[in-house]
Amino acid sequence: MSDVVVAHEEYVKGSLRRELRFWEAIAISVGIMAPTAAMALNGVAPAGLVGRAVPLAFLFAAIAIALISYSFIRLTSYFNHAGSTYGLAGVTLGPRSGFFAGWALLATYSCFIAANIAEVGLFGGNFLDSTGIWHSPEWIVISLVAVIAAWLLAYGDVKVATRALLSFEGISVTLILILIVVIFWKVIGGTAPAGQSFSLKPFVPASGIPVGAVAFASVFGLLSFGGFEGAAALGEETNNPRRNIPMAIGWAVAFCGIFYVIVMLAQTLGYGIDPAGIKAFSTSSGPLGDLSKSYVGSGMEDAINFGATLSAFASLLGCAAGASRILFALGRDGFITRRLGDASRRTGSPANALVVVMLFGILMATALRINGTNVVNAFFYPGTAGVLAMLIAYFVIQIGAFKFLHLENREPRWRAIIIALAIAAIVYTFYKQVWPKPAYPYDVFPLLIAGWALIGIAVTLLFPALTRRIGKGLSEAEGLHPDT
Repeated sequence: MSDVVVAHEEYVKGSLRRELRFWEAIAISVGIMAPTAAMALNGVAPAGLVGRAVPLAFLFAAIAIALISYSFIRLTSYFNHAGSTYGLAGVTLGPRSGFFAGWALLATYSCFIAANIAEVGLFGGNFLDSTGIWHSPEWIVISLVAVIAAWLLAYGDVKVATRALLSFEGISVTLILILIVVIFWKVIGGTAPAGQSFSLKPFVPASGIPVGAVAFASVFGLLSFGGFEGAAALGEETNNPRRNIPMAIGWAVAFCGIFYVIVMLAQTLGYGIDPAGIKAFSTSSGPLGDLSKSYVGSGMEDAINFGATLSAFASLLGCAAGASRILFALGRDGFITRRLGDASRRTGSPANALVVVMLFGILMATALRINGTNVVNAFFYPGTAGVLAMLIAYFVIQIGAFKFLHLENREPRWRAIIIALAIAAIVYTFYKQVWPKPAYPYDVFPLLIAGWALIGIAVTLLFPALTRRIGKGLSEAEGLHPDT
């Protein structure tokens, strides 16, 4: 394998710096999930699939992620490593499994970078258009400006980046909370714009909507949780990581799980659960903006669109940080070139790896635009592919956790039921994405991710020297020794 990146002298022999606290660790998990941007768009496709049952689909996703997160929470209480799933699977199952899990999650974060690039363009365009600053703006122009800004932040001091993540999400989540309070106040009080009323029927599928359809729609809920484990990639940069990283992951999952279900209920009731309301929800390119305008006013619509833009930008920044650290960890152990494993001397960021993942995201988003893909699909297409790769990585981690925690008697055997349920949720969700065969182009994404997975398997089989270097690197890595 030849070198793909030429390192600048400034980057060489730098290393990550352990300087983050709990709140800065939780920032990357919340930032990658981007709760505001997720709530501003991710309910649209499920509304077209399951009608009023969008909150139920997100409840399914929240339960599945809560089960899946158990393994990450427990394993990060023993291990910390910049490679996230790469390190966790590698130390529990061996170097081949570690590489494969890291390879899969690298695909997830890389696809999410492309999706977030489009999402910034979508919400940024809505904001500029609704305020009259730029009518009918070209989304890719907004996206490229944003990606340059995110690149600069990701290259800089990681503390600045994580604090920016938390600030952006704090502002945007506060705006959404104000909106949903108004929506609930009006639908409960009988003063909703079109007479919408409060009901818990969204938690029961309408006649003709099978449970399988809700499970299929839950992939968009899983997309909203994608990156909950992001804090694990900061394991070598966080103080007291075996305490702070598990706490960051757990609290991030708990907050977003509750937040998502409540916000999706508010959106569903805000539009109304009759056919007209469901159609309006499922065809909107900015549900929160639409609801803000009808329930509060145009000023609130502008504020929500601005908040969603900040949230999408935060997710872009978080995914860039996560993807670059996974590639950094792979490169440090000899994948392609060790220059990928060099960090900037000045900032401590994995600068060479950052170049690769950012260029990949820019090229994917630009290719979608050149192909004529609309901005909503430019978000959903790579986002859906990223979720499929994410499920593969999560599956490997569940197996590693079962072996390390329960077969090796480190924790009570009865807790293995949590992992069994998590595996069942992963397998069922993945199955529903491939059967019955989804409509084009969603039927192509499983094939693309299968091809990516096969490349990962082939690398470990065809390059045994790499596997040995990975094994050696993992055995010597700081933070991968549970008894220290």
